[in-house]
Amino acid sequence: MSCLAIIPARSGSKGLPDKNIKVLGDKPLIGWTIDASKESGCFDEIMVSTDSEEYGRIARNLGANVPFLRSAETSCDTASSWDMVREVLKCYDNIGKRFDGFCLLQPTSPFRNAEDIKGAFSLMKEKQAKAVVSVCECEHSPLWSGNLPDSLSMDGFITKTAMEQRQKQSKFFRLNGAIYLMDTDGFLKGRELYGAGTFAYIMKNENSVDIDSALDFEYAAFIASRKN
Repeated sequence: MSCLAIIPARSGSKGLPDKNIKVLGDKPLIGWTIDASKESGCFDEIMVSTDSEEYGRIARNLGANVPFLRSAETSCDTASSWDMVREVLKCYDNIGKRFDGFCLLQPTSPFRNAEDIKGAFSLMKEKQAKAVVSVCECEHSPLWSGNLPDSLSMDGFITKTAMEQRQKQSKFFRLNGAIYLMDTDGFLKGRELYGAGTFAYIMKNENSVDIDSALDFEYAAFIASRKN
């Protein structure tokens, strides 16, 4: 299966300005994902989708391709990652390049490594899947969560069933945003992502750090220092 790695790196982050090129450890944040993609050996092409010439230059220096810049429509705050993926696939199609599958690898998951990527590909093959999405175990059980009214009353906050199941509850998993491996044709035809034919690749929690804020980045920097 020919496969394209798509690494999104929009320049307009508001929570943590320029987070995608902010230096984590010994390299820009996007460098962690570019390196993992190259080390995995799973891809026919590794590209960075960005709206910034500066980001593009940095990505190329790190070994990724940036054949075109992202449009204004897919660079705004309201555009989704999937809008960007559709644009990328269309741009490649316009230059005569098509891929059987693609893998969306967000740079905000820097500790997703080559082994994780290869594991997702192995699962795709084993299950003959249409898509593989990475997850990790929930840090806390959702059974111990609830909504609070304006009064802050905890009446009914935790159900009796949840209280009884504390010792015997099964594991819960959450999306970690690190790997979205998909069949191109099914994606373009609008196939439901979280439905039949999609399987979960379970990642370690230590590899599932997701950077969205300055505090997240500080935590990631601590993890990176330990890895080094």
